[in-house]
Amino acid sequence: MPRLHAGPRHLRASHARPGVPALETPAVWMPVLDETVRLCAMHGSPELAEKVERKRAQFLSNELRVLVTGAPRQGKSQLINALLNADVCAPGAATVVRHAEKSMTATVLPGFTEVGVPRALLASGMVLIDAPGDAPLAQLEADVALVVSDASRELVAAEIDLVRRLARIHGKVLVVLTKTDIAPDWRTIAERNRRHLADAGVAAGVIPVSAPLRMQAARANDQAGNAESGFPALLAHLSQPEEAIRASAAVLAQRVIEQLSGPLNAEVSTVDLRDAQRAVEDLRRCNTRWQNVLADEMADLMSDLEYDLRDRTRQILMTVDEAFDSADPVADWDTFAEWLAENLLTAAEVNYEWMFQRCDLISRRVAEPFMAYGYHVDALPHWQVKMPDELPGRLPAMEMPQAEKFTLTQKLFAGMRGSYGGVLIIGLATSLAGLALINPLSVGAGALFGGKAIVDEGRSVRKRRQATAKSAAQRSVDDFFLRFSKECRDTARQIQRVLRDHFTAVTEELQEEIVRSFRRAKYAADALGVERSSQIRELATLYARAQALTRVTLGPAS
Repeated sequence: MPRLHAGPRHLRASHARPGVPALETPAVWMPVLDETVRLCAMHGSPELAEKVERKRAQFLSNELRVLVTGAPRQGKSQLINALLNADVCAPGAATVVRHAEKSMTATVLPGFTEVGVPRALLASGMVLIDAPGDAPLAQLEADVALVVSDASRELVAAEIDLVRRLARIHGKVLVVLTKTDIAPDWRTIAERNRRHLADAGVAAGVIPVSAPLRMQAARANDQAGNAESGFPALLAHLSQPEEAIRASAAVLAQRVIEQLSGPLNAEVSTVDLRDAQRAVEDLRRCNTRWQNVLADEMADLMSDLEYDLRDRTRQILMTVDEAFDSADPVADWDTFAEWLAENLLTAAEVNYEWMFQRCDLISRRVAEPFMAYGYHVDALPHWQVKMPDELPGRLPAMEMPQAEKFTLTQKLFAGMRGSYGGVLIIGLATSLAGLALINPLSVGAGALFGGKAIVDEGRSVRKRRQATAKSAAQRSVDDFFLRFSKECRDTARQIQRVLRDHFTAVTEELQEEIVRSFRRAKYAADALGVERSSQIRELATLYARAQALTRVTLGPAS
């Protein structure tokens, strides 16, 4: 069997594997990966930077990872065994094959088996990975991918999709057609597969091989049989590690740059003037709402205050009427005046207290539209609604009205009028009986009628005094109502002006803040746009440098 190529002499002697000489040519991919690491750190992606650094260290240690995958029973394990001329891979098991210095070794690790084989192909740093087709390919971090397919049939859609996915994350992808020794039409199949891959836009070479022919030629040291097996063409691709590493570094750098540029390529949130206009319009609607609420609530308040005061004074007047239906103003006026002043003052105090409670509630309702802007009720203006100190002294003076008196002379005249009528009526009646006009009966009747006239006249005078007192109380209460209702309206309007001035200032401050925020956002967006443009240009430059590394010759594909 012809000896396999010893593999690449790698990049730097200081990082080379012991016993493996370093290449004399500089690593053109190294500046690209170093710049990629720097940009990852600058963009705050330590995970990506660590991934690139790990790959860079792998390349510097002369390690080239070759993934062998495909559908079951396509000959993956047999392909690796034929490459190494050793039974190292079992069908259906995930195996990683590395170089061993003297004898074959095997280590069972979670999920796969690691095998060491003393072969010149592996001594150069190549690592062969036998992975099932359903394995998480993106986590295997290989540099070259070999997709194994049976040469007796064309590639199916799932295999073409697998090749496409591998091509996005690996530097080089090859489709290896196995079992050509039992597939007489393998050349036709190979050509059709190349067309299928070209139609799918996948840059992957197609290499037909026969593992049994390779193993048989190795045992017989048959150069012609080895060439017929197709393995020399496959080894020609694998013996160009510089190109594979360069392509793998380029693909890695491009994938990382795409991830870094994803957020940058997202549309920068531009600050449109319409945003500020909408915010100002919302504030204008808020301004209209609070003004309407304030006007409506204060109008209702003044109406309610007037009604409340009118109702309280009406109750007072009803009590006055009931009292003076029986009481004599002359005897009870001082007590009545004190009672009336006390009740009017109580009505004023209760009305003022109610005004304070309603004004506090109104102020909170007016503040509700501003809650969305972060306004807090603690910022409401403070006012003091209380009973004016001078109000008791400004209550209408309750002087006793001019009361009609029932004097002795009035009683005398009233008695004479009544007695005259009694004497005349009874005297005329008794004269029919032959008595004189003035007789004991007529004199007695005159005395009786005179007394009744005095009593009736006294009652009439008292009722006139009571009516006069009621009228005086009515005038006093009306005067109180007029004065105090004006006091309430003036106080309510003063509070309304305080709230109006306060929330007008709040509205103006919010409008200024919206304008300032818009300007700050616009400046920040402009600065961010400039910064993103610079970062995108920097990433695009590095992406172009990475693309320049992908000019790898696939070599013979037949």
